Amino acid sequence: MSKKIVVFTGAGMSEESGISTFRDTNGLWKNHELLEVASLEGFQKNPQLVLEFYNQRRKQLLEVSPNSGHTALVELEKHFNVSIVTQNVDNLHERAGSTNVLHLHGELLKSQSSEDPELVFDCVSDITLEDKCPLGSQLRPHIVWFGETVTMLDEAIAEVIDADILLIIGTSLQVHPAAGIVAFVKPKTQVYYIDANPAINQELSELSNLTVIKNTAAQGVPSLIEELISQCSVSSTVSAQN
Repeated sequence: MSKKIVVFTGAGMSEESGISTFRDTNGLWKNHELLEVASLEGFQKNPQLVLEFYNQRRKQLLEVSPNSGHTALVELEKHFNVSIVTQNVDNLHERAGSTNVLHLHGELLKSQSSEDPELVFDCVSDITLEDKCPLGSQLRPHIVWFGETVTMLDEAIAEVIDADILLIIGTSLQVHPAAGIVAFVKPKTQVYYIDANPAINQELSELSNLTVIKNTAAQGVPSLIEELISQCSVSSTVSAQN
């Protein structure tokens, strides 16, 4: 049975594709206070502002492509049992070809009912104040805003607990509760942390099998995956000989 690899990705995974991070001083967030556009209170206060903000992000997403880090993860699936847990709301993992992706913070190319969050719809165009769900309530972005429940958190934790190898890519591990899933990794699990500016928090500092790779996703991920695939091939050869 192939090893289970769980990949936990953050904004740095997609940055080289042209997706602005919310900490990017030149990004889409620079003209807004965070809670103005990423909270239910902000949406209730100024829905037009919030809808326009995410409409801009959706347009940007449709203009960019997966980078070499995304495509390398697809190659990984050919040799391992791979699950991706992402904090990102883009669909670049799926567009690259990854088949098992769990979105903790929602998806930009979906909308949901303001009344019933279980009513979710595909969305590739702008959401306007005239757009209503079948219940008659306003459609909103299918995004987990600050203060809202991360409904997929338990499923993500279960994936991490089951991992033989954990890859952490492009995240500062500062956004909770999502960042806390690292604490559930098994003691013997090999953990690789790839980030251009790695931030070693308490959970990471307590890991005995941690390898830190200071590099971007587009550069660091393909190199690591080539190494992991090579190790897998060697192990398979040895097993066959025995």
